Amino acid sequence: MKNAPAPVPACGCKLSPRINYFIVWLFTLQGIIVNIQAALWLQKGSEAADILTTCAQLWIMTYALLSLFSLLDVIFNLSQKWPAASQLPLKGIFQGIKLIGAIIVGILMISLLIGQSPAILISGLGAMAAVLMLVFKDPILGLVAGIQLSANDMLKLGDWLEMPKYGADGAVIDIGLTTVKVRNWDNTITTIPTWSLVSDSFKNWSGMSASGGRRIKRSINIDATSIHFLDDDEKQQLLTAHLLKPYLTSRHQEIDEWNKQLNAPESALNHRRMTNIGTFRAYLNEYLRHHPRIRKDMTLMVRQLAPDDHGLPIEIYAFTNTVVWLEYESIQADIFDHIFAVVEEFGLRIHQTPTGSDIRALSGALTH
Repeated sequence: MKNAPAPVPACGCKLSPRINYFIVWLFTLQGIIVNIQAALWLQKGSEAADILTTCAQLWIMTYALLSLFSLLDVIFNLSQKWPAASQLPLKGIFQGIKLIGAIIVGILMISLLIGQSPAILISGLGAMAAVLMLVFKDPILGLVAGIQLSANDMLKLGDWLEMPKYGADGAVIDIGLTTVKVRNWDNTITTIPTWSLVSDSFKNWSGMSASGGRRIKRSINIDATSIHFLDDDEKQQLLTAHLLKPYLTSRHQEIDEWNKQLNAPESALNHRRMTNIGTFRAYLNEYLRHHPRIRKDMTLMVRQLAPDDHGLPIEIYAFTNTVVWLEYESIQADIFDHIFAVVEEFGLRIHQTPTGSDIRALSGALTH
């Protein structure tokens, strides 16, 4: 239900909710005074007294309802200045209260005009309960959903909501009684039924924003045919990398001790040796741990995934120290720029599906 329109003065300026509340309340008081005067000055039971009293009571009910609307508007506006309350979906709850108030006042007005008790009128509406439930289905579901969203802290204004079913992926800009509006990242607006946020699943990214770190989870595919044991020349070359020197030294000592204790003929099947892929993973792990924009207090690892027809995936799993989208993308791009540039230093190759130039080069080699 929309907010009650505020009285506009002669100057055409819109009044604030606080001033509007007091003006509407004065109109209510005026109706009460007229009702009292009619009872005191007019003969009881006369037609004029009945008409004036009925009109005064209708006046009182109308402006009492508008006073309630204005009071709720004042409370809502004040709540928006309080950081904790401004994030709650109070708009939908207040709209629900307005709807209930309007229904109650409407029943009282009808009972006054027909001269019957409101209880009789309500009992007569029992037969229309199914129709009323159908007509007010969305507001009722929206009111219940709004209370659940608020009580369970499921969604707040400004949260990043992702709901593929409705094509929503953006920031919540409004939570009403029947609809929730989401401004998508392409600046389009998606409207979602409020009750669907309780009945269907959605992703709220506010936890990521509150944590202060945004996850990087991306892999590169290594050509499996480029994986091999490191020879002495490759080890000496990699020892020049300050990030790798501690790892190579300790790893070399560990493998030498293990091989000596094994006391078996020297063979790739018997002895342990360092591989270029394992050294590459160790380098990436140290690189990320020394990166100034990566969180060290959150999960950080470099792992192998199951190999497939695209090669051996090496996944980077880490968190940046910012949740700002532009900064996050820049950090992630810088990391993978470096990875693609240094991978050949380990004798590895990135797997890539053959392109047109690759096929032409191959066909040219075959023809010659």
